[in-house]
Amino acid sequence: MTHALQFLRDDWGVGGHGHKNDNRRRTFDLDRAIADLARRQHGLLTLAQLCEIGLAARAVQHRAAAGRLHRIHVGVYSLVPRELLTRNGHWMAAVLAYGPRAVVSHRTAAALLGLYPTDQQRIDVTVAVRSVRSRKHIRLHRSTTLTRADVTRVRGIPCTSWARTVLDLAAVSPLRTVERAFDQAEVMGLFDLRAVERQLERNPYHRGAPIVRQVLAEHYIGATPTLNELEEAFLAICRRAGVPDPQVNEWVDFGDGEPPVWVDFVWREQRVIVETDGRAVHGTRQARERDPRRDQRALLAGWRPVRATWRQVMRRPGELERALPRLVVRPARRAETG
Repeated sequence: MTHALQFLRDDWGVGGHGHKNDNRRRTFDLDRAIADLARRQHGLLTLAQLCEIGLAARAVQHRAAAGRLHRIHVGVYSLVPRELLTRNGHWMAAVLAYGPRAVVSHRTAAALLGLYPTDQQRIDVTVAVRSVRSRKHIRLHRSTTLTRADVTRVRGIPCTSWARTVLDLAAVSPLRTVERAFDQAEVMGLFDLRAVERQLERNPYHRGAPIVRQVLAEHYIGATPTLNELEEAFLAICRRAGVPDPQVNEWVDFGDGEPPVWVDFVWREQRVIVETDGRAVHGTRQARERDPRRDQRALLAGWRPVRATWRQVMRRPGELERALPRLVVRPARRAETG
């Protein structure tokens, strides 16, 4: 038997008879169907899907042995080697490994939705059943309350809805992480208070419920959407210093007839502005020309501009913790007694 006929026999379970052109056409149609489905799933297919398309289980083994398919998880194959899979591909593979009732969730869902980044190597997956075994590289969560209303798709990947995601995120993350996720949801136009309230009504004993209730009660949603870790570190300094939370990344109009300016942090009542001077943005020649002019405009308009360098925020935060109460709180008290 020739190699070509053996290949057709492995792929189709056919013998040495039949028209060569018909077999080629069937092989072409099969490959096209596999490629079309894989394209919608970031290059991934399950064994069940391959069999449904028309590929026998033995043919899947043959293709994997020949390097035409690459096993990522038990029953999940990729058209490219594992190391060439994108991040979305790895997330899709994790979902496919657990079948149609699985979704990415928690930290992974927050990253997929754009609510909060993650550097976690393990992928969070929630399944709506109890008797499921965990797999390598996957952090498995089991839920009996996950419904269709809690599921969406992002770039084709089944994912918990944003409201369910922040609830799950609150169960495994610090308070500030949840605040940032809520802030980002507001910035992105996703925030829906009623959707969060419905989650709390349906899941009153969820581990994340107390944190979500605290955020709703104490945090002004959308007020502190930091753009990077430098800004996040400065906001943490503000809280340790005991000063009121500033508004973050806001426009300020000095009323001098010139355009408003975009500032990192602002206390409007105290008329204080703080710029965290990251090296990438504020270290350029253009910034060195622009920043003094902005400070001059602020001073002439009765504002107090303050600059904090990257090194001070990240390496010497104690200096700022001691200075901020005098910079932010005391000016307001003088205004009240003046």
